[in-house]
Amino acid sequence: MGEYPIALGIVLVLVLGAEFVNGWTDAPNAIATVVSTRVLTPIQAVVMASILNILGAMSGTAVAATIGKGIVETQVINLTTVGAAMVGIIFWGTFAWQFGLPTSQSHSLVAGLAGAGLATAGPSVLLWVGWSKVLLGLVFSTFLGFGAGLVIMLAISWLFQDHPPSRVRKLFGRLQIISAAFMAFSHGSNDGQKFIGVFTLALVLGGVIPEFHVSLPVILICGVVMGIGTSIGGWRIVRTMGLRMVKLEPPSGFSAETAAASCIELASRLGIPVSTTHTINTAIMGVGASKRLSAVRWGVVREVVAAWILTFPVCGVIAWLVVKLLEVLK
Repeated sequence: MGEYPIALGIVLVLVLGAEFVNGWTDAPNAIATVVSTRVLTPIQAVVMASILNILGAMSGTAVAATIGKGIVETQVINLTTVGAAMVGIIFWGTFAWQFGLPTSQSHSLVAGLAGAGLATAGPSVLLWVGWSKVLLGLVFSTFLGFGAGLVIMLAISWLFQDHPPSRVRKLFGRLQIISAAFMAFSHGSNDGQKFIGVFTLALVLGGVIPEFHVSLPVILICGVVMGIGTSIGGWRIVRTMGLRMVKLEPPSGFSAETAAASCIELASRLGIPVSTTHTINTAIMGVGASKRLSAVRWGVVREVVAAWILTFPVCGVIAWLVVKLLEVLK
């Protein structure tokens, strides 16, 4: 177990706790539209999402490396730093889940690591190489997500304008199973890797492994825990995104999932940690805006955006305070 078995055990449990909360609040993004359009039942969607999340997480480790090695200087942090970051994620994610608000675990994670890192070692702990990718991820999740959703929905509306609506819904009901699978896989390839990266970082800091290397057992453990979280508490987020924000039909659900999954998968291959929450939400907004701006329930959007904005400061401050409190108690 390394030099600090008890501390390492506590931190690993906190990482899995944060991954479980990720299953509550972020993994439902992958299945929200396919459930809300009633193409799949919640149980079918959760099983599919859990399997494809794990496969996606196994498809590469670029994002895990960015999170595990590129956000804070690993040579000057410790297990307390990682544990404090997880406490912030768990607290904020659980709080937002109570209100059915989809929060970004990407932003929770980097904010928590930053806040805890600053408390541990000061401003020099932050690494620009990783933060530049985080900022680039904001572009992917916001502008590309909205634009891709808008363009794909407009293209479908134009291509199928002369076809009977019932036939179009039936066709895209089938196609949406594929797009939902793509969304779940891309979620695993990006978001699923983030906590895998933190879990591996904790193993390095705890002296269990000599260098940062993502192993298959870590991928499987984190993937299963995330799937359990989705199956237990994901419906609240599905309801907000798939039912309250925009009224979705199979063609619009297909458009949103395809747009979001394409943006996320591109980011994953570039090692860019992107918010799946932001990406699918903005894709849904783009799909709604393709009809008319009033088709989007902007009151719900404001609630979601408020949760996005609060994520960085809340998680960062909580993580900072936890580190300082533990220093006082030592």
